[in-house]
Amino acid sequence: MPTERDPHDLRHHGDAEVRDDGRTLVDLAVNVRAGTPPAWLREVVAGSLDGLAAYPDGRAARAAVAARHGLTPDRVLLTAGAAEAFVLLARALKVRRPVVVHPQFTEPEAALRDAGHSVDRVLLRAQDGFRLDPAAVPEDADLVVIGNPTNPTSVLHPAGAVARLARPGRTLVVDEAFMDAVPGEREALAGRTDVPGLVVLRSLTKTWGLAGLRIGYLLASPETVADLARAQPLWPVSTPALTAAQTCVGPRALAEAAHAAHRVAADRAHLVAGLSDIAGVRVVGPAEGPFVLVRLPHAAAVRGRLRDLGFAVRRGDTFPGLGEEWLRLAVRDRATVDRFLAALRRAVADDGG
Repeated sequence: MPTERDPHDLRHHGDAEVRDDGRTLVDLAVNVRAGTPPAWLREVVAGSLDGLAAYPDGRAARAAVAARHGLTPDRVLLTAGAAEAFVLLARALKVRRPVVVHPQFTEPEAALRDAGHSVDRVLLRAQDGFRLDPAAVPEDADLVVIGNPTNPTSVLHPAGAVARLARPGRTLVVDEAFMDAVPGEREALAGRTDVPGLVVLRSLTKTWGLAGLRIGYLLASPETVADLARAQPLWPVSTPALTAAQTCVGPRALAEAAHAAHRVAADRAHLVAGLSDIAGVRVVGPAEGPFVLVRLPHAAAVRGRLRDLGFAVRRGDTFPGLGEEWLRLAVRDRATVDRFLAALRRAVADDGG
């Protein structure tokens, strides 16, 4: 919840926009790819239910994830969604000065604060296109968290710039939850073993529509993985989630994800072009994720009007570094985007421009 000291509600997420009275709205608030999970993946997960009587065995899924990134299994930790990894990092690592680079997904900071840490923020600036300046991060920070591509800005930082944040004695956490939505996964650090203190988080819930199943993973040194594993409860990932993990890093799934990334890029370009034609709307660019961040006058009122017109979008003021004039929009297919753009034009006009 927001406080007088910090007005940002770090626990607010896009799903809040489509609960209760928002269930019937067209969802541009949640960054899960529409139309997922595909039928073939649902069938595979359903088939795993025959094994529910046995305790989960994550070895095969762990080996599959390791192979997907060219790593050994001792560098992989399977988690109940990437969000669990943030909690494990906050509770298990002994850090003195954690720093979170904002605007970005707020759960890393929330988890650190819940674990009793005092968290410093590095705020990237809108006038700089929310681009990373490695020199802005304090030299004595021993834990640095950054998203790439970053939620909600959709900025894809160069891998070299992110890697320059690494230092001996520092843990560098890179949230790559949306990297598989980037064609070719360019600028990814997943699989790198030459960056000291690197921890990369991946989610399988966004591209595959598995938010309700909770599955993700973490890539790090064997020592860090072992420390975090000791902080996990026994059998933290269910058998259906393990089955999904093993399947979603297989050849068929990787090929489908690569195709989807190109389709999302095309749909995003269509959305950005339409937004650019609406007076007063400014898009942060170049956008590289499956969502875009926009700035417009009276965004809160426009967001309310969009709900009246049948569309849910994500408010931006809960992200540190952003204010009430920001909205985040998930990329959808062209037909949905066209209907949304018509609604947005009407909402902006109704608000007086």
